[in-house]
Amino acid sequence: MIPVIGKLNRERNVGIYIYGRSLVNRSVIDIMKSHRFVRQVEENELSEFETAPILDILSQLDLGPAHIDLGKMAVKYMKEGNGGSLEDFVKAEVADLISAEDKPLAEPQDVVLYGFGRIGRLVARLLVEKAGSGDVLNLRAIVVRKGKSANDLVKRASLLRRDSVHGSFKGTIRVDEENNVLVLNGVEVKIIYANSPSEVDYTEYGINNAIVVDNTGVWRDEDGLGQHIACKGASKVILTAPGKGDIKNIVYGINNGDINADDKILSAASCTTNAIVPVLKAMMDEYGVNHGHVETVHAYTNDQNLIDNYHKGDRRGRSAPLNMVLTETGAAKAVAKALPELKGKLTGNAIRVPTPNVSMAILNLQLGKETTAEELNAYMRDAALYSPLQQQIDFTNSPEVVSSDFVGSRHACVFDAKATIVDGNSAVLYCWYDNEFGYSCQVVRCLEDMAGVNYNIYPKG
Repeated sequence: MIPVIGKLNRERNVGIYIYGRSLVNRSVIDIMKSHRFVRQVEENELSEFETAPILDILSQLDLGPAHIDLGKMAVKYMKEGNGGSLEDFVKAEVADLISAEDKPLAEPQDVVLYGFGRIGRLVARLLVEKAGSGDVLNLRAIVVRKGKSANDLVKRASLLRRDSVHGSFKGTIRVDEENNVLVLNGVEVKIIYANSPSEVDYTEYGINNAIVVDNTGVWRDEDGLGQHIACKGASKVILTAPGKGDIKNIVYGINNGDINADDKILSAASCTTNAIVPVLKAMMDEYGVNHGHVETVHAYTNDQNLIDNYHKGDRRGRSAPLNMVLTETGAAKAVAKALPELKGKLTGNAIRVPTPNVSMAILNLQLGKETTAEELNAYMRDAALYSPLQQQIDFTNSPEVVSSDFVGSRHACVFDAKATIVDGNSAVLYCWYDNEFGYSCQVVRCLEDMAGVNYNIYPKG
């Protein structure tokens, strides 16, 4: 399956999925685990023996760009095939995709990363992974300040190549120091050294109409972020932190419909906001939410100190690897920017804990009507498998999972069904989230939306 999936992606820009889980650039074990997830949650017998024949049929068709869910197509055939030919069924499901010439984007979109820290490097990995045939989002440049080391570029390449949390870069990295270029899986990415946006003219590097992803967090208002738009060759900006003032804070899957062609500056909100808003939206739609409290148990971040030292924030000066640190979070208030109906209904706090990645949000909610843990879990299971929030909400019913099991999760959050507590209209919900990688996936989804990328999704309905 692996070479067929890769060829469809590279040559035809067709992404292959299993119940929303991408199979592109995945290992044998990853593909097997994706099938196992469906068997566990759907309680069916879906296996590679059902999906591989469908993949073979798809590979022989002249398909246009699309996202195709093998798992859902296989299950649909099991339920609706009525003993008919699998080939005829698959061809009928993708009939309007055969020989289609519509591209997800009229012209390739140049992308620039401003900053190359934890989120910047993960977004770079995702953009290189999703490059496909090269006709959608193209990572053209990364802007950083010049380090004091003589081999600055080599050091930055090494940080991209090896990551203590997320593992090694899947592919090859070549360093061209003479031209300040990193060649990532054959894609040339220019490294631009600058101390501020005003120093950069992107057109000098053949970059035009670029969307700049600012992952520094230095500027969070329109005036500060507007510096990027003032640069030649840049047209729009996405901030990987909560925006201030009138900047739209977008949680993809919830309010990305608010993005319009005239928007120049957007925020992808925070990792915690992205984690809790989809679950809150699901709860509101089914039960209503009268009020609630959000407690985040959050991995420590680069903002904290390794050992006790001065910090402008309360308590954050104490050693991150040695303490649980009680601090504040703006996520509860930020929810209202994506879900105005919840304005004033949520409070929140955060506890930073001595783990480097993966956090948990605990939602203590007073619902609009009574339910049971079984009913609520069944509803969230369906939301994770079938609803428009499929990319945002994942689902686990394993009694053994711990935080490290969710490193690399591409969802905004993972709903832990085994931990759910319900008493009448009072519910306590536990949601894991990879505050680095899962959030970076949400950033890239916002980036695609801002660029106008639009894929047809199969099977339909």
